[in-house]
Amino acid sequence: MISILFFLVCFGFSDGANVGSSEGRKGQWQLLLNSTGVVGMHMALTYRNTVIMFDQTGAGQSSYQLRRRSNGSRCTRSNHDLMDSSCYAHSVEYDISANKVRPLRLDTDPWCSSASFLSNGTLLQTGGNGNGAKRVRLYRPCGNHQCDWIQSKKSLSDERWYASSQILPEHDRVVVVGGRRVFTYEFVPKISPGEKSFDLPFLHQTNDRNAGGNNLYPFLHLSSDGNLFVFANRDSILLNWRRNKVVKSFPRIPGKGSRNYPSSGSSALLPLDHRDNFQKVEVMVCGGSSTGALKAARKGRFLEGLRSCGRMVITGNNHKWDMEYRPKPRLLHDMLILPNGNILIINGAKKGCAGYDNARNASLEPYLYSPNRRLGKRFTVLKSTKIARMYHSSATLLPDGRVLVAGGNPHGRYTFHNVAYPTELRLQAFVPHYMERRYHNLRPSNLTIEYGGGSHAIGYGTEFRVRFLLGKRPSSEVGFSAYAPPFTTHSFAMNQRMLTLRCKSLVRSGGGWVVAVLEAPPSSHVAPSGYYLFTVVNGGIPSMSQWVQFAHA
Repeated sequence: MISILFFLVCFGFSDGANVGSSEGRKGQWQLLLNSTGVVGMHMALTYRNTVIMFDQTGAGQSSYQLRRRSNGSRCTRSNHDLMDSSCYAHSVEYDISANKVRPLRLDTDPWCSSASFLSNGTLLQTGGNGNGAKRVRLYRPCGNHQCDWIQSKKSLSDERWYASSQILPEHDRVVVVGGRRVFTYEFVPKISPGEKSFDLPFLHQTNDRNAGGNNLYPFLHLSSDGNLFVFANRDSILLNWRRNKVVKSFPRIPGKGSRNYPSSGSSALLPLDHRDNFQKVEVMVCGGSSTGALKAARKGRFLEGLRSCGRMVITGNNHKWDMEYRPKPRLLHDMLILPNGNILIINGAKKGCAGYDNARNASLEPYLYSPNRRLGKRFTVLKSTKIARMYHSSATLLPDGRVLVAGGNPHGRYTFHNVAYPTELRLQAFVPHYMERRYHNLRPSNLTIEYGGGSHAIGYGTEFRVRFLLGKRPSSEVGFSAYAPPFTTHSFAMNQRMLTLRCKSLVRSGGGWVVAVLEAPPSSHVAPSGYYLFTVVNGGIPSMSQWVQFAHA
């Protein structure tokens, strides 16, 4: 067998310039289910290739009636029980391969809550409204379709409604920041019995009291130095959470309007790159609402949202927002990192703000943002959907490269008639252009990850091998990415993170097989312990992703 060494292949992501013009890269839409049974207000992909979706528990009659309430009393067919929200399931697990959902039980209200994945793949879910405002819930994915929500006996120190959470580098801890009329942050789990929350004056400073806050669901991103970037309203800081100290205040993002709930723009951490040893950390913030949007919407006037996006490097000493503009205004949207490093902007509206019936002019066309192209050429308008995804919609990336899209309900209960935007239960997938059949000869396939020493986790800084097939037309650029799947709700993909990994050698042998030796991320500051989607990208065309777990050796 003859082995041929590839040259100039362990390089990085291509913008996909070799796969056709933008006119042929619009993508497609699939309708997967006519009804998920519950509104997908919150969404998370698990390492078992299932997607957890859930709504608030007070939304009324979902498609799944329970036998008993959480207090043990029976749910009957009486008119009272048929109208009682507590007699219905408000969460589902979606099986990607089977294209089926099964109902799950939620006993406390997770309305407008937050969540992060722990290192073992458990979803740690925090806060909500009413009886759920201080509650902690756990979802441990399983392979037998028997798992369900677990109500933790631990409670939060403060009520966390419209808060955000971020997994931290140490001790499987999560930090939960903010909430309605709450100006603190706290850790889960607590290290000592007497540990409480910590005041964060920045949340007081960014609070618009007469405009619904405009600093709720703050954008959180973990920097590769271990500090926490916090963006709220128009301002941002770097927080040393170990010392409860703000170590840096960044310039205000230019322009008027606000970016956080209820103005509801979005944010993403651009992919971290091994070529600078993951030291360059760049944040992107897009969209939001105009000043006065909430008051105007309550009077039936819907102000145009923001077109602008800003990018800022938060490491180093020179910090400046570099501004650019999308084709049209947008708010209530999601920003997801695709396997090739581009950003998909999907869902949302052009006018108004978040809240019940507060937005108009659905944004039906996704945008593709290519961060490495020159300014003015980065946005591409993709194929339009026919289904509006307004307030309380969500989206998440799937292992096969599609993007799952669900939800949308700008009403307090299920409402299907005589409104501008009815409750939306249909489940869709957006299929990016890179999944088209014409690119199959470029697509890496049969991907396997080799673990050493009998472990199924890869230690930080260690080498590991992957094996895959390439067709007859290998690209001059082959890249390798690791993606932390987010918890998405209210236009923010919490904990979303992508890294391009260092390739130390790449050998092509007979039959098209390729073996690559890669280096794992150097530390949990760069990649918090847990499950990641690992993808091979050949000239902008990604493989099917496989799960990999990074952990302390």
